[in-house]
Amino acid sequence: MDEANSPNWKTHAIVGSVILLNTITLKLSIPGPWKSESFTLGLLGSISLIFLYIAWYRITFKRRGLIPWVDLWAEPRKSAYIVLASSIGVLSLAWYTGNHMQEILPTPTGLVMSLIGFLMFTQSVYVLLSVGPLAED
Repeated sequence: MDEANSPNWKTHAIVGSVILLNTITLKLSIPGPWKSESFTLGLLGSISLIFLYIAWYRITFKRRGLIPWVDLWAEPRKSAYIVLASSIGVLSLAWYTGNHMQEILPTPTGLVMSLIGFLMFTQSVYVLLSVGPLAED
C-alpha cells in the first residue's frame, strides 16, 4: 500500500500519548461506577496502550488491523529475534516495576507489563518455529 492510501495513525498516536501522559504524570481520574479512581486510571492506561498499539501497527504495516500475520513481515526471522529481545526487556522492566516502583505506579502495572512481555515472547517463539523447524517448505 502506498503512502497516500495508508491509514491514519497520527490520531491514534496523539490520543494514546495524551491519555498515557495523564495516567503517568497528572493522574486525573474519576471514581466511575466502581468507585475507585485508581481503577479508572489503570483502565485509562490500558486504553492508551491500545491506541498506541494501533498507531504502531498502522505505521509498521501500512494497513488497518490488529494482528501482525507472519506473511506481513519483511524479514520474519530477524524481526522475531528483535521481538524476543524486546520481550525479555519488557519482562525485566515488569519485574523492576513490580518490585521497586510500587509506590510510584499503580499496583498492577508490573502484572500488565508481564502479560505484554509474555505475549511478545510467545509471538516471537511462534514465528521462529514457523520459519524454522515447522516451516512448510
